[in-house]
Amino acid sequence: MIKTINGQTFKKMILTGAGFLEQNKKYVDSLNVFPVPDGDTGTNMFLTMKSAVNEVSNCPSLSIEELSAAFSKGALRGARGNSGVITSQIFKGFCSVTGKCQEITTKIFANALQEGSNIAYKAVTKPKEGTILTVIRVMAENAVNIAKKTDDFEVFLKKVLDAGEEILRQTPEMLPVLKKAGVVDAGGRGIMVIFTGFYKFLMGEEDMELVFEDEKPVQTVDEVLADISKLEEIEFGYCTEYMIVQMLKKTTEADIDKLREKLMAIGDSVICIGDLSLVKVHVHTNTPNLALGYALELGEITNLKIENMREQNRELKKKAKAMEETKNIGIVAVAPGEGLSAIMKDLAVDEIIVGGQTMNPSAADIAQAADKVPARNVFVYPNNKNIILAAQQANDLTNKNLIIIPTRSVPEGIAAAIAFDPDGSVEDNTEAMNDAIKNVKSGSVTYAVRDTHVDGFDLSVGEIIGLDDKAILAKGNGVSQTTEALIEKMIDDNVMTITLFYGEDIKEEDATELQERLAEKYPECEVTVAFGGQPIYYYLVSLE
Repeated sequence: MIKTINGQTFKKMILTGAGFLEQNKKYVDSLNVFPVPDGDTGTNMFLTMKSAVNEVSNCPSLSIEELSAAFSKGALRGARGNSGVITSQIFKGFCSVTGKCQEITTKIFANALQEGSNIAYKAVTKPKEGTILTVIRVMAENAVNIAKKTDDFEVFLKKVLDAGEEILRQTPEMLPVLKKAGVVDAGGRGIMVIFTGFYKFLMGEEDMELVFEDEKPVQTVDEVLADISKLEEIEFGYCTEYMIVQMLKKTTEADIDKLREKLMAIGDSVICIGDLSLVKVHVHTNTPNLALGYALELGEITNLKIENMREQNRELKKKAKAMEETKNIGIVAVAPGEGLSAIMKDLAVDEIIVGGQTMNPSAADIAQAADKVPARNVFVYPNNKNIILAAQQANDLTNKNLIIIPTRSVPEGIAAAIAFDPDGSVEDNTEAMNDAIKNVKSGSVTYAVRDTHVDGFDLSVGEIIGLDDKAILAKGNGVSQTTEALIEKMIDDNVMTITLFYGEDIKEEDATELQERLAEKYPECEVTVAFGGQPIYYYLVSLE
C-alpha cells in the first residue's frame, strides 16, 4: 500500500509519464482528425513534456517543492500547439498545489488535479467540451471524491484513471467530428497516457531508461535580459537580480503583482515572474536598497547580484551608441516556407519563426524571437489557429509587450502585415490589422494522411483535399483540379483578388498554368501566384 509520494518517487513518476507518452505519441497523433487528419497532438504534448523532463532532470534537489517548480517551468517553456499549452497549464495548476507540500497524499493529489483543471480552463478563451479539458475536469472531480474514501494510491489512481477513460469514451458524443471519424479526443488520450505512466511507475511496472535526443536549448531568462539591455538607454545604474524563496505565510499572489508595480516605479527593465514557491526578479534601478526591501516583505532573498552598469560597461556603452536605436513597434511571424518567409520579410516583419501545421513553435520559441526584435512593442502573427494559444502564453516568458494578432493562416498574416503602419500607434495598428484579416478568405490544398470520414467526405490516404478555415470543401486525385474546386466553393461576388502560394512540391510552370486557367475562369479577379516553399500544403489560397 502506497500512502504518500516523496520527491524521489515524484521525479520518477514525471519521467515515466513522459516516457510512456513518447512510446505512444504516434498513436495519439493518429487520433487527431480536425480540421484535417494531419496528426500532431501527441507530438506537441510530448515536446511539452520533454521540456518539462529536461528541467526536472537538471533539478539538483529531490524536494517536491523544487521539482514542482521545475516541472511547471519546463512545461510552460516547451508548450507547443493548443494541446501542449493546455497540458502546460494543467501541470502549472497541479504543481502550484504539490509545490506546497513535503509529501503527496491522495487528497493533495486530488486537489492538485482540481487546480490543474481550473488553470487550464482559464487559459482557453472559449473552452470546448469533449476535449482534454473535459477529461482533466472529470478526473479531478472524481479524484476529490475518491480521496475522501481511500488513502491508498493504488486504489485511488486506478479509479481516477477509470473515470478518465469513461469520460474519454464519451468525447465522440460531445464533438460530432470525433464521432464521424470514429475516434476519441487526441488531447484527452494524451493526458490519460501521461497519468497512466504515473500509475505504472507507482505499481512497479516501470522498466525503462528515458533518453531524449539533444535539442537547441531554450533561451534562459538571463540570456533574454542580455539581449534586451540597451546600454545607451540606461537611466538606472544598478542591475539588480535576486530570487525570493521561503515566502512568508501572509504572502499572497496579489503581493507578487504589487511587487512588480513597486519595482516599475523605481526603475526599468523589470522582470518579476513566479508564484508563491519562487519569484525571479530583475530590475535596473538607482535604489537597489528599495528593491531588496520590497522583496523582504514577501520572503527570503537568494541568488542576489547587483552590478554597477555605468562602471563595468563603459566600453560596451560606446559601442551601443553606434547601434540602431530601439524602435517603437516590431513584428514576429510564423511562416512554414522560405518563399513565405521572404514575403514576410519584404513586408517589414523583423523575425520569422519557421513553423506551421505539424511543426508548431513553442511559447519559448515565440518569446525568444520577440526578444531579438529591437522594439518595445512586438506584434505576433501566429498564422495558424493551433499556434495562437502558444503565442499568448509567450507573454509569460518575455518582458516585451506582445500584441497577438490572431491570424489563423499565412494569407491573414500577409494581410495584417500589409495593413501595418510603422508610424502609427500600437492601438491604431492593432485595429487596422484586425480589420484587415476579416477581409481574407483562406484556403489550403494538402493530402489526407489517414482513412477517415469528415465533413461529409470519405477520405483515403493520399487523397488530395481542399479546405477553408472551417472544413474540407473539396477532394480529388489531382492538385490543380482540387485547387480549382476549392476556389469555386470559396469565391463570391466580393472577391477581387486570388493569390496562390505554391509549396515545395509544386513546379513553377504548373503554378503558372493554374494561374492562367483561373484568370480565364474569373476575368473580374486579379490572379497572382507566388513561391511559398511550404511543406505538406501544395497551395495556400488567399481570396480578398
